[in-house]
Order: sequence, then C-alpha cells, then structure tokens
Amino acid sequence: MTQSPQTNAKGFSKAFWVSNTVELFERMAYYAVFIVLTIYLSSILGFNDFEASMISGLFSGGLYLLPIFTGAYADKIGFRKSMIIAFSLLSAGYLGLGVLPTLLEAAGLVEYGEVTRFSGLTDSSERWMIVPVLFVIMLGGSFIKSVISASVAKETTETTRARGYSIFYMMVNFGAFTGKTIIDPLRNAIGEQAYIYINFFSASMTILALLSVILLYKSAHTAGEGKSMSEIGRGFLRIITNWRLLILILIVTGFWMVQQQLYATMPKYVIRMAGETAKPGWIANVNPFVVVCCVSFITRWMAKRTAITSMNIGMFLIPVSALLMACGNLLGSDVIAGMSNITLMMILGIVVQALAECFISPRYLEYFSLQAPEGEEGMYLGFSHLHSFLSSIFGFGIAGVLLTKYCPDPALFASREAWEAASMNAHYIWYYFAGIGLVAAVALLIFAKTTEFIDKKKKV
Repeated sequence: MTQSPQTNAKGFSKAFWVSNTVELFERMAYYAVFIVLTIYLSSILGFNDFEASMISGLFSGGLYLLPIFTGAYADKIGFRKSMIIAFSLLSAGYLGLGVLPTLLEAAGLVEYGEVTRFSGLTDSSERWMIVPVLFVIMLGGSFIKSVISASVAKETTETTRARGYSIFYMMVNFGAFTGKTIIDPLRNAIGEQAYIYINFFSASMTILALLSVILLYKSAHTAGEGKSMSEIGRGFLRIITNWRLLILILIVTGFWMVQQQLYATMPKYVIRMAGETAKPGWIANVNPFVVVCCVSFITRWMAKRTAITSMNIGMFLIPVSALLMACGNLLGSDVIAGMSNITLMMILGIVVQALAECFISPRYLEYFSLQAPEGEEGMYLGFSHLHSFLSSIFGFGIAGVLLTKYCPDPALFASREAWEAASMNAHYIWYYFAGIGLVAAVALLIFAKTTEFIDKKKKV
C-alpha cells in the first residue's frame, strides 16, 4: 500500500488528520445524545423502560449493521462523497430530534419545562415520529462507522497502522468525553428540557464536520472507486465466508454487550439507586477519559504482541468490571463521604472496562484492516462493526428486561418503601453481564489457541 504524498513529519497524511478531526466532531455529537437517549425517549416522549431500551437498541444496532452495506458503497463512490452524505444526514437527524418535541408540544400532547407534563402523548401514535428521525441518524452514522476507520487504513502503512488506530481511537474517546460533559450542567440548569436542547449542540458539531470535509478532505488513495456491483458482491461473499472473522465477531460481541450498559443500564440505574443528583454523563465520561490517557501507552506496550493476545487480556478484564459495578449495592455506609457507593463502584468498574477497551478495540480494527484487499477497506471495516449490531440488539434488550425486573421505575410505585423492596436486588443486573463477559473471554482464548494450532499445522 503506497503512502499519500501529503505526509507530515510523523508519517501521516493530511487526509488522515482530517478524518480523525471530523471523527472527533461526530463522536461529540453522537455521545451527547446517546448517553441520554433512553431517558429522552422516556422523559420527553413517554416511552416505558422496555420500549425505550428496544428503540435505543434497534437504533444502535442498525447503526452498526448498515455499515456492512454502506461501507461497500463508500468504496465505490469514494470516501469524500460518503462523508458529505453522512454529515448531511446526521445534521438533519439531530435537528429533527430537537424540533420533534416542539411539534408535539404545539399539538397539545405535552408541556415541557424543568419537569415534563404529559397530556395525551403516552397514548398517542405521534410520538412514533421519532422512528424516521432516528433512521436518518442511523443511516448517516453507518457511513461514518465504515468510512473513517477505513480511511485510517488507507492513509497508513502496515508499520504505522497500529499507531494510526491508536490515534484514531484516542480521538474517538476524546470526542465521547467532550460530548458527555455537556449534558449534566445543562440538566442542572434547565431540568428535563436539557434532553431536547442537547440535540442542537450535536447538529452544530456535524455541520462543522461537514464543512471540514468539503473544504479540507482530499485523499490520494482512490483504489476501488467506481467498481461494479458484481465486484462488490464478490468482495462481500469473501467476507461472509471467512469463518475466522465471523467467529471473532461473535466472541467480541460478548465484550460489547457489557460495554453497551454504559448507555442501556447505567444512566437509569444510578439515578434510581443514587438519587436524582447523580450525574450519569460524568460517570460515563470515566470511560473515554481513561481510554484517552491510556490507549497510546497500552498500544505501544503491546506493539510486539499479536492483536489477538492484546484482545485476550482485555476480555478477561471485562467480567471484573461488571462485578465491581455490582458491589455498589452491597457495601454498607458510604466509603467516601459525599459520594454514594453506587457511584463509587460504578466509576471503578468503568475504569476497568475502559482499560479492557484499550487492549481490545484498536487491535480489533487493526486485525480487520489487515484482512482487507486494497480497495475494499470500507467494506471490511464496515463488516467489523457487526459485533456492535449484535451487542446493541441483545445488550439493550436484556437491559430493558433486567431494569424492569430488578431496578424498576420509581414512578410505578405508590411509596418509596414499595420501590425499595422491589429494587433490593438491583445489583443482580451486573451478575448477568459478568457471566456474559466471562464466557466471551474464555471463548476468545479457545479461538486464539485453535487458530494458532491450525496456522502452525499449515506451515509444516
């Protein structure tokens, strides 16, 4: 693979840095909204816990399923055109999330303020207008999932790729950290209306990314652009018949099912268990903060190890993180004055979870990019996100069931005492996810040993 002539002193092209910068903007936009999406669906649109979890899960799942197809299309039309399409759709979608509540309020179905007052919305079909709005965001985001990570593959060589993905993943998490930081101060200032106004912040970020692509992005790598649908079909067939990639996706799905609980379970769990003053945005920010601080060091530390070895370490950390989260409901008096044990143990669990991510995610993308023939990077990197489709569907679905069973909405109970009795075993939620993480970790270890044995046998 040749390097773009527009390289800087560190060996990366201008297109590489533009790709990473717009990824930063996109992640800021996405996580500002996604961290409170289930709360937006419940508090602003009146969906119950299970409905909100399923809508969020299908949205997140589609966001990671569609890249299989949009990645192939991006290879065909080129990454610049794909990014322009993506950021145009995202801008329209986030604006839609901000405008929809205004339309519902104008229809007399709800009144928004510091606290939302429903007057018919919970029984109205009009709240389902959220579905096409989320689909627009889902479609735009699906292009980004494949294009930016594939652009990193195009703009790096085999010697710079691990470092390139480390930088990419650091930008992803810096964007995630910044986006999540916005919501808690906004919620403290204006109450539940924050879940509406945060969408306008996200729209401004994607508009900024769109302008950056139009004005600054130009790549010297055009292999694969303009290929026929039959060529795309043959490339797709090569991917779906690669048993190693398919098994690896299924195994890594276990890790991401636990990781998805930052958004599926944690926000409602901490608010219900630690009180309305809990700050789920700040708690979730522990993850990207640790990743930004540690991912470069861990990537360098593991540079001489294979991608699978690095991933194995991370996989055995993930069940530990879930068990730490469960401990918040088991401790007695607060360990740290002024901080509930729920918050403290959630933070400790997320720290371990973030370290696991540092070992797994950049090397996982590197592993997939090395399997991709030139000109098919978008398709392969799009396919690599299939694990997030599966983990979103199953992770959010399970979260909805477990929240309803072990940590239900306090508004459904006549008294605080009745709710406390119903949520006494709320920590059981995390035992389920610890079990899922452990099974995935053992499966990856077996996968690594099996593939190593097969490869050695082939060389004989």
